[in-house]
Amino acid sequence: MKLNFVKMHGLGNDFVLLDGVRQNFNLTTDNIRDLSHRKFGIGCDQLLIAQSPSKENVDFRYRIFNSDGSEVEQCGNGARCFAQFVRQVGLTGKDIIKVETLAGIFTLHVRDDVNVTVEMGKPEFETEKIPFSEHSEANVHVFEIDDQQIEFAVVSMGNPHAVIFVDDVNSLDVQQIGSQLEVDRRFPKRTNVQFVQVVDRQNIKQRIFERGVGETMASGSGACAAAAVAQQKNKVNDTVQITMPGGVLEIHRDENGCLLMTGPTEFSFEGSVNV
Repeated sequence: MKLNFVKMHGLGNDFVLLDGVRQNFNLTTDNIRDLSHRKFGIGCDQLLIAQSPSKENVDFRYRIFNSDGSEVEQCGNGARCFAQFVRQVGLTGKDIIKVETLAGIFTLHVRDDVNVTVEMGKPEFETEKIPFSEHSEANVHVFEIDDQQIEFAVVSMGNPHAVIFVDDVNSLDVQQIGSQLEVDRRFPKRTNVQFVQVVDRQNIKQRIFERGVGETMASGSGACAAAAVAQQKNKVNDTVQITMPGGVLEIHRDENGCLLMTGPTEFSFEGSVNV
C-alpha cells in the first residue's frame, strides 16, 4: 500500500498528515508506530488523518494517533497544522473549517499562510469528566516520587492534563516525573503532564510531557491547560503568552470562558511511503 503524506510541525511538535478522503487505507497500530519511528519511518510525535465527516455542518473528521499507536481525543498544534494541510492539498478552500474529533467539534480559523486560531472550548475541571478519580475543591492533588511530594492540578481540554507549577522549568527531570505521573492510577486514560513557570501575569514558560509520546517541543492543548489552571488560580490575565521549547503560543480566554489558541504552522516536506 502506497500512501502520499505531508510532514508539518507547529513549534517543533511534528506531525505526519494523511489524506483519508481521497486515499483508501486502514492502518494498524504497528503501521502507525512504524510510520512515526524517527529511525525507521518518517518520524513524528503524532499521525493525523483527514476523513470525510459523519455529521452535518462539519467539514472533516479529524483523527489523531500518538507515536505509540494509541488514538487520542484532541491535539491543538495538530489542529492548526490540519487546517493548513487540507487547504494545501486541495480538500477545501475555506478559511473557517469545522472538524469533528473524539473530543467534539472544533472550529479552526486560518489567518494567513502560517497562523491559525483554534476555538478550544471551555476547560473542564469536573474530575469525573477529565477523567480523574480524586476530587478536590481547591484543585490540588499530590503525587509522590522518590520520597518527594509534588502538587498538581487537573483539567481537560478535550484530553486529560496534570499541571505542575514550578519555579524553574529548566531544572526539572521532565522525563522521570512525566512518565510516572502519566500512568498514575487516578487517570484511567493516562494523562499529559504540563510543567508551568509563571513569569508574570502575561507570560508563562512551559515544558510538556505528552501521553504516549514523551517530552515534546510544544503542545497546543497543553498550553491551553496551563493557561486554564493559571487563570483559575488567578495567576495570569485573560490573554497570556506561552513560551515552550519550540516557540510561543497566545491563549486568550473570551467572555464566555472559552479559550482561543493562536500560533504558527510550517510545512516540512511531502512524499510517499510504502506501508
